[in-house]
Amino acid sequence: MKKWSLVLAVLAGHVAGCKGQAIPSAAPDRFVKGADVSWITQQEKEGVRFYQSDGKPDDIFSILKNKGMNAIRLRVWVNPQGGWNGIDDVLVKAKRVKAAGMRLMIDFHYSDNWADPGKQTKPAAWQNLSFDDLKKAVSSHTTAVLTRLKENDITPEWVQVGNETNDGMLWPDGRASTNMANFAALINAGYDAVKAVSPTAQVIVHISNGYDQKLFQWMFGGLAAQQTRFDMIGMSLYPSAADWATKNSQCLSTVQDMIARYHKPVMVVEVGMSASDPATANAFITDLIGKMRNVPDSMGQGVLYWEPQSYGQWQGYDLGAFDNTGKPTAAMDAFRH
Repeated sequence: MKKWSLVLAVLAGHVAGCKGQAIPSAAPDRFVKGADVSWITQQEKEGVRFYQSDGKPDDIFSILKNKGMNAIRLRVWVNPQGGWNGIDDVLVKAKRVKAAGMRLMIDFHYSDNWADPGKQTKPAAWQNLSFDDLKKAVSSHTTAVLTRLKENDITPEWVQVGNETNDGMLWPDGRASTNMANFAALINAGYDAVKAVSPTAQVIVHISNGYDQKLFQWMFGGLAAQQTRFDMIGMSLYPSAADWATKNSQCLSTVQDMIARYHKPVMVVEVGMSASDPATANAFITDLIGKMRNVPDSMGQGVLYWEPQSYGQWQGYDLGAFDNTGKPTAAMDAFRH
């Protein structure tokens, strides 16, 4: 009994000594799990509604957070028809992102509409600019958007200078396959503008087909030769239900290769899979998140789904992750990992 009395006394003294001391909390998970939901204001304007898994109507950002997401990506167009994805629309959405306590990525397309591997069309107002003036336009547009956000106490954590720029941007001037130096100069113009307004923002160069290692070697090798300034590499990955495992392995190989060559972190900023096969989409995303999390030194930064809240063939898009009743499918549960 004396032995146990001594043990209890020691324990009591230890507890008393710790009384009033705060217990350290676990460090927050900095791995990025998020979505591009740039369609959201247009969808809501047209009456599209969203629901939690239990059928309760709710704000899209609450639904995404409930599924484990912590970041939102918003695209920016220069002078878009209807104003969607223009500076005013982006500010409305960015305010909601901040209110939801989520992290923000801004994605400059440098176009009045979609910019992607197949088209990198100059904004109408920039069509006849000299190359020097084109660089100034990139700088002034980037500055204007980020300044507008900053005036509303919003600073993005990441900024993409161009979207899916597999062959450069602002064609033909900045087409990488014909003038890598011009493409690099445009990126540098955007980079410098980002840093002037938001010095802490990480600048991303983004191309698609994360499984295509040769494409990434060509592009980033060319940019490195031009001493291009950027902080992070972004990639897209849209496999099919039949080949996702192979594409994920190839993507990881590309990630590892880029880190080894350029010592830059990598983020998969766009993924998607057919909404008709949510179970397979869940397996695909779960596996990809696991692979990115396991990249050494936290150099695999995260995974974002592209427009998961699109459903009912919204604008013809069928790679969303919500069902036709407006509720998240099983694909979204992957982001709880």
